[in-house]
Formats: sequence, C-alpha cells, structure tokens
Amino acid sequence: MIGRRGPALIVVSLVMATGAAWVANRWVQARTANPTATLPATTDVVVAAMDLPFGTKIEPRHLGTIQMLRGSEPSGAYHELKEVEGKVARASLLRGEILLDGRFADQGSGSTLAAVVEKNMRAMTMRVDDVVGVAGFLLPGNRVDVLGSRDTSGHEAVTETIVQNVRVLAVDQTAATDKNEPVVVRAVTLEVTPSQAETLAKWKEQGSIQLTLRNPLDESVEAKAAPVVVATPKRTVVPVRAPTVTVIRGTDVASLQSGF
Repeated sequence: MIGRRGPALIVVSLVMATGAAWVANRWVQARTANPTATLPATTDVVVAAMDLPFGTKIEPRHLGTIQMLRGSEPSGAYHELKEVEGKVARASLLRGEILLDGRFADQGSGSTLAAVVEKNMRAMTMRVDDVVGVAGFLLPGNRVDVLGSRDTSGHEAVTETIVQNVRVLAVDQTAATDKNEPVVVRAVTLEVTPSQAETLAKWKEQGSIQLTLRNPLDESVEAKAAPVVVATPKRTVVPVRAPTVTVIRGTDVASLQSGF
C-alpha cells in the first residue's frame, strides 16, 4: 500500500512545483515589462551644491540635484540646471537648499548689482570710513539704520534716525562675499526708495551720516522720534559791581563809587 503511494506523491509534488514556477515566472515577466508600475514617480530638483552668498552669479559648479516624489517639490523649484545658470542670488543660500525662482534675478545686460535691486527701489552709494562702516563688520546682505547729524544755527548738534531697516547691497565694489571677518570698506551701497535717496543726499550735504548694524531677525521700524539736540555750553557773564567808598562828615554820610 505504501509502495503504491510513493509514486503518486512524487507526481503531485512535481505538479505543484511546476505550477509555482509558472506563477513566479509570470510575476517576474510582468515586473520586467513594466518595472515602474508599482513605484511612485519622481522628479529631479535643483539644489545648492555649496553655500552661496548674496549677489552670487550662478555657475554650473554651484548646483546639484536631488530626487523628490513628483508633486511634492516646493512651488517655484527648478528641475534643470540650465534654468538657474547665469542668474544672480538675491539672498544667501545654504548648501543643500532647494533653489526657488523667487530667490534669483536675471542679470540681463546690466551689472550684477543692478540685478539684485528690488523693483521700485534704488541703489545709492555713500563714502564711509572704517568706523562709519561699523568698524569693518558690514557685509552685503546686512541691514542697517542710518543716523544723520548736523549743526544748527545756534551751534547745537542735532542727531536723528533718518532711514531704517535698509539692505546693504555692496561694500566697496563687492556685491557677494563668503567672508565673515571684518574688512575695511570705503564705500557702502544701500537699497533705498527714491524718497529715502533724496533724504540721504540732503543730509550728506548738510552734515554727516552714521550707520548702525541691525539684527537680521529684527525688521521693526520705529516711529520717527524727535531729534536729539545737544546744546553747546555757553559762557555766563556775571556783571561786576564797582567798589564804593563811604564818606562820613559829622552827621552826613555819603557813598561814592571808586574809580578802580
């Protein structure tokens, strides 16, 4: 009895093995014919291959790509390197950061500096010394307030904040730098509105100006305060009375001013 079951079991095993092999072969063929059928679609997204300072003109060596799920990339992201090459960075960028359209400007036929000036804004350059230039710690991309000082007709010094929270576009002739150490500057270019440019020009003619560096996270603009007036000390003249001489003649008493 046992001898009769042996061949039957062998035949059944062979049939089952053949069936399993056929099913596996069909599955492999289906995956090979359409390998992405069960995989989500991805897309290339352009990122910064290194830290890029404000004002950098983008070159191929500055760029890299990563893959993201299609539809999950941020709005305004670039998908090809050539879309970014030749543009100018309008903000500092970190290595690995996804590059977005709003953070770049087309250079066009003008200079790199002209490309980073916002619409309806103006670039204005002022000569400074190492102290006025915040002792060399002023770099492109920083924000500053501008103080003006002048003497009045009464020989009194007046100081007030004339412009607040303006962006530094360049120091000397440099619009992009990867340095964080102090550098001596002789000119600072600020991004201002047309009315602010007029105000700065008037103060430059009437007195002197000073820059104060702002915290990059502080974007507050205070209401314009009354000018600070520093009075010049005045000499006080105290009248000196002439000495008097008292003359007594009997019962008559008379006071006479001395000629000394």
